[in-house]
Amino acid sequence: MKKVSKVWVIDFGSQYTQLIARRVRECNVYSEIVEPDVVPERIEEEGVGAIILSGGPASVYEDASPEPDPRIFGMGLPILGICYGLQLVAKHFGAKVHSDRIREYGRSLVKVSKPSAIFGGLRDSFYVWMSHGDHIDTIPDSFDVVAYSENGAPAALVHKEKPIVGLQFHPEVVHTPDGIEIIKNFLFKIAGLRADFTSAYIVDEIKEEVVREVGDEKVLVAVSGGVDSSVMAVILYQALGRRCVPVFINNGLLRMNEQEEVIGRLKKELGVPIKGFNYSKVFLSALRGVVDPEKKRKIIGRTFIRAFEEISKKYRDVKYLAQGTLYPDVIESRSVKGPSRTIKSHHNVGGLPKRLKFRLIEPFKFLFKDEVRRIGKELGIPDEILLRHPFPGPGLAVRIIGEVTPYRLQLLRKADKIFLDELKESGEYYKIWQAFAVLLPVKTVGVMGDKRTYENVVALRAVTSKDGMTADWAKIPYDVFDRVATKIVNKVKGVNRVVYDITSKPPGTIEWE
Repeated sequence: MKKVSKVWVIDFGSQYTQLIARRVRECNVYSEIVEPDVVPERIEEEGVGAIILSGGPASVYEDASPEPDPRIFGMGLPILGICYGLQLVAKHFGAKVHSDRIREYGRSLVKVSKPSAIFGGLRDSFYVWMSHGDHIDTIPDSFDVVAYSENGAPAALVHKEKPIVGLQFHPEVVHTPDGIEIIKNFLFKIAGLRADFTSAYIVDEIKEEVVREVGDEKVLVAVSGGVDSSVMAVILYQALGRRCVPVFINNGLLRMNEQEEVIGRLKKELGVPIKGFNYSKVFLSALRGVVDPEKKRKIIGRTFIRAFEEISKKYRDVKYLAQGTLYPDVIESRSVKGPSRTIKSHHNVGGLPKRLKFRLIEPFKFLFKDEVRRIGKELGIPDEILLRHPFPGPGLAVRIIGEVTPYRLQLLRKADKIFLDELKESGEYYKIWQAFAVLLPVKTVGVMGDKRTYENVVALRAVTSKDGMTADWAKIPYDVFDRVATKIVNKVKGVNRVVYDITSKPPGTIEWE
C-alpha cells in the first residue's frame, strides 16, 4: 500500500487539539495526535511530513510546563506552532515570554504586516479567534513578524530560513473564518504535502490490514445499526466474505423497533448476513440499582463482551471481535495522547474487561464520524443509513438519568420516537447532527384534566456539529417544539413536562451521561 502524507499534532492539552487534527483531515492529509515526549527517531521511522504544536493551558515560563523534544526543531521538518505552540517555538529560538495585563480572548482583527506563504491568497486584514494571556517579549533574530493583532501584539512569526511558522491565534476553530485556508497554506505551500488521504485510500487500507491481521480466522462483527458499525460490517464482509460474522445484540436499551429495522436494513439493502440475539434480561439485570454513569458504561461494556463470547461458541474458530470505535471515543475515554484529561469512558473503549477471549479489531479507531460517512458513500451505502443520527453503544441507559428500569425505558422510548418522528416530518432531522430525549430523575407538578399531576420530566437535546468533538445547540423552530411537547405530554402517560437543553459542547458533552 502506498504511503500517504502524514502530519503529527503534538498535544499540549488544548481543548482544540482534536480540531487541529480534524481540520488537517479535511484537507485530505492524514493527521494523528501524539504525546509531547515523542522523539525524533520515531518521527523519522513513521515518515512524518510535518508537525503541528497545539495550544495548551500552561505557560512556557513555568517550570512544569510541557515541552517537545528540542531536537525536532533541527530535523528540517515543517513546523506550525499554534498559541502555546507558537510560544514554545519562540522560546526555543531565544525569545522571552511573559504574562501580560492585556489578554486577548475571543474575536480579534489581525493585520498582515509582511507577505508570507502562510497568508497567501488572504486579505491584508481578517478576523481570528484569540485565546491567550501570555505574550512574546522579544522577537528572535531568525524570525520575521508577518502579522500583528489589533492590540499591536505579534500574531504570526515566520522563520527566515526554515519552514517554521507560529500563530498566536487558533486557525482550527470556525471562529477564524479563513482558518482552513491558513492550514492549507501550511500543508501545501510550506510543507509541500500531498492531499492523498482519500475515502478510496481508507477503504483499501482497511481491507488490506484486516485480511493481513486475521488470516484465515473468523471475525465476529459487533453491529449496532449506527453509521459506524454498519459501514464497518459492509467493509469487513467485502474483505472477508464468510469469515465475517455480523451480530446484532438487543441489550434492552434500544429505541423503539430498533432490532427489526437494523437487521432488515442490513440484510435487504446491503446484503450483509447479520443475525440478532436478545440479551435484554441479562443487561437489565446487571444494571439493576446502578445510577452512576461510569458504572453503567463499564457494566454494559463487560456484558457486551460476555454476550459476544457466549455467541461465539455457536461458530467455530472465532478469534477476533470487530468494533466500530471512533477516534473521538478513544480520545475521550483514555486520553492516551498528551496531557488532555479523560472526559468519560465509552462502553467499547474504557468499559472493556481486562481479559478478553477475543483479539480486538477496531478499523475506525483513527477516523472521525464524517470520514466514516464519506467512505460509506464510497461503498454505495444509502443515505438512510449514512445520515442517521449517532446512537451511543450504551443506548438509552445513558439517556436515563438514574436507575434504568423497564418502566423508565418505556417512557423514554415513546418520548424519543415522538421527537425524532416530528423532526423528520418537519424536515429538521437532516439539518441536525444528533437529537434525542432524556428522562430526568425529577418529578414536577402539573395540571391535566383539571387534576393535579406529579410526574416525570423529559429533556430534549439536539445539536449541530461536524465531527462530534464540538457542538452547538440546534435552533429548531418554535412550532416544532410546540408539536413535540404537546404530543409527548398527551401521549406518554407519566410525563407532564418537556424542557430543551441549550448547552453547547464544550462546556457540556452531547450525551448527558
